[in-house]
Amino acid sequence: EEMYPFLSTKAKDTYGKENSMERMQKIYNDLNISEVVVELNPLAEEELETAMEAGEAKIPFQVKMESMAGPISFNYAATLVKEGEEEEENWFVHWDPGFIFPEIRDGGEIRIHTTSPERGEILDRNKMPLALNDEIFEVGVIPGELTESSKKEIASLLGLTVESIDSDLSASWVQDDLFVPLKKIDDEGLVQELQALSGTSIRSILGRVYPAGEAASHLVGYLRQVRADDFEDFDESAYAADDMIGARGLERLYEKQLKGEAGVQIVVSNEGEEDVVLAEKPVKDGEDLILTLDINVQEKIYEAYDGDAGTTAAIHPKTGETIALISSPGFDPNEVMYGTDPDIWEKYEENEKQPLINRSIATFAPGSVIKPVTAAVGLANGSIDPKEGIEINGLTWTKGEEWGGYEVTRVSTSNGPVDLKDALVRSDNIYFAMKAIDMGADKFVKGMKQFGFGEDFPYEYPITTSTLSNSGKMDDEVLLANSSYGQGELEMSAIHLATTYTTFLNDGNMIKPTFFLDEETGQIWKESLISADQAKLIQDDLRAVVTDGTAKKADDADFPISGKTGTAELKLTTDETNGAVNSWFVAYPSKDQDILITMMMENTQDKESGYVVELVTELLEEIK
Repeated sequence: EEMYPFLSTKAKDTYGKENSMERMQKIYNDLNISEVVVELNPLAEEELETAMEAGEAKIPFQVKMESMAGPISFNYAATLVKEGEEEEENWFVHWDPGFIFPEIRDGGEIRIHTTSPERGEILDRNKMPLALNDEIFEVGVIPGELTESSKKEIASLLGLTVESIDSDLSASWVQDDLFVPLKKIDDEGLVQELQALSGTSIRSILGRVYPAGEAASHLVGYLRQVRADDFEDFDESAYAADDMIGARGLERLYEKQLKGEAGVQIVVSNEGEEDVVLAEKPVKDGEDLILTLDINVQEKIYEAYDGDAGTTAAIHPKTGETIALISSPGFDPNEVMYGTDPDIWEKYEENEKQPLINRSIATFAPGSVIKPVTAAVGLANGSIDPKEGIEINGLTWTKGEEWGGYEVTRVSTSNGPVDLKDALVRSDNIYFAMKAIDMGADKFVKGMKQFGFGEDFPYEYPITTSTLSNSGKMDDEVLLANSSYGQGELEMSAIHLATTYTTFLNDGNMIKPTFFLDEETGQIWKESLISADQAKLIQDDLRAVVTDGTAKKADDADFPISGKTGTAELKLTTDETNGAVNSWFVAYPSKDQDILITMMMENTQDKESGYVVELVTELLEEIK
């Protein structure tokens, strides 16, 4: 607006304010013009004198700027004329559209051509797709061919309302012979039904498809249409109103890498002439994500849950590669994106097994599967002598009156002194409670922190931090005793628990878990947590848990298995007797040691004892 008064009379007569300054501003806004730099070539003294006498001057200048399609630069010249009388006399600019871009001086239309990037795919270690771009169907109608009865049938089949279809048909651009899109689907059977209805038109288009369905739903996520609140996290200029964006899982976490960048070309078009390209940014397709996961193992483990709730982490204990990461139950991302049930989210939310919760990143009380870690802490700080036996009488133990009558219980009595091996084999809560009290809270907490508690988990998929207590302190002896055998307030994720067990299979070094195939394998996260001899000792004890202890059902396998069982009682108070129970089993092939499975199943109080042990054993046999 401030520039317009400086235009010459001829320029103002030729180009009104709307066709000059406002047009320039609109073009600059549309093209995202920024960092405009104008450099003048000043007139020499002799040229200046001549211009003053003639009342006209021509001044060359150069312009550089950034646009949505990259840098634009040009050379032009400004003609200045002297106008006005006496005190009103001044110099004014013969402005023309070439000041915007020289290519539109004599007319022409500026156009923006965009090329959408192809979204990167999500693949497993064998390049099998977890999320890919594949053929789906866009269902629409041709208004001039649509009947009321057909409209009702289409609405019913697509899970839409007649009112919503009418709303789409009332758009200003709609004409009788134009295709009006209604919904995207991936059901070929439904396509055949729809094709039989008058007015229906179906196009084959490219869409996002999830071959693993529920088995990898929480891990991978899905896409939805972009919303205003997405721009709190993502650049609004990178999205059009109808673009899709990651809504959960990897699709959301790695949205920027997967999406890629649109190609943009800014051209000037004149009828009968070849387009002139002002700037061009090539399309950049999204990056593929290649995971360490094996989709076959992922699906086998998910199916083993048979709809029950729980989580599993399967890793290679030598390399740290994640083979499977399960949250059960899941949801079907294909149904979410292309399904025809209008109440799908309500059904998921009302499901008592809570399929929308991502259990693979959550933390839970581990129960007795933490005992080998407690043992390692005690071995490392010298408070546990593996050969020393402790006299423990009966099924309960309390330190004294200061515990207010609280007692630690164990599942079976012992025949003589209880040493570390016996305590692990029979899963003796009292032994570990006593040892934790002996070593004291400071040593226990220090040792557990060395195993990663209270520390961000070093993983490319965000996992909730494992915690020792709600307050972060361990200033209560009952809490200390309960924490030693995985109760109290101690919570950890399945993937963290699996990682702690790599310590026993790598001479006392805890391996850093990996998630993407291009990550370096075999990295050490925590070095020398225990000695190689102590690690071998715990390995031997974990084998004895299967041959002689609580995991005997795993000894029926065709090859030797080692592991540790655990049950976590979810009591609201210490006086509660019948709370829900979560069952754990951590296991690996004793000799090959090429996979380690940590499985947790919720609400197993009504299932047969050893149910999870049987599942993991069957899975190891099938996978091997």
